[in-house]
Amino acid sequence: MSEIASIAAAIFRRAGKSQRFVVAIAGPPGSGKSTLAEQLLEVLPEHASAVVPMDGFHFDDVVLNQRGMRQRKGAPETFDYAGFATLLKRIRAGEPDVAIPVFDRSMELSRAGAAIVGPELKFILVEGNYLLLDEEPWSSLGSLFDFTIFVDVPRAELERRLMERWRGHGKSDEDARTWIASNDMPNIERVLGRRRPADLVIGG
Repeated sequence: MSEIASIAAAIFRRAGKSQRFVVAIAGPPGSGKSTLAEQLLEVLPEHASAVVPMDGFHFDDVVLNQRGMRQRKGAPETFDYAGFATLLKRIRAGEPDVAIPVFDRSMELSRAGAAIVGPELKFILVEGNYLLLDEEPWSSLGSLFDFTIFVDVPRAELERRLMERWRGHGKSDEDARTWIASNDMPNIERVLGRRRPADLVIGG
């Protein structure tokens, strides 16, 4: 059995006959959370599963500039935590047609109402850096998840992947290294150093 199939089997077992089962997929930037979520989406029942990315709740660059936080984009304080928590509560309650925002990295913008979570969906895969962060208010998210996964990847590999990511978005090697050192690595250290235990820890 492949690792993805094994993880899906664990989710099935835990979900049982639940009408809705919310899975948190957490990990540092570059760990492969989005990839894992999409892979699980392919093996979970079609038309019964959806991915909800936390990145849709990035504050816009205009807001970050106003608050003097543009250089810390991606830190916990640069997300709309209250909006994200409210969305998860609505999803968990099974409300009909919950609209979710999706972050478009090519534009560095969140697109509001980019996807819909309908009441017929059983498996909701929530992915984001800070889902298991042991800091308030993020630690309050724990009660909203039925199963938690942490994607653990060595720091050197994270840095390599992030270099590839930023090159792909047009940054020079020098600018990419500067951004990783000043922005991504502090976020990585925060995720790795201040996390709550997960039901399942996997490599990325």
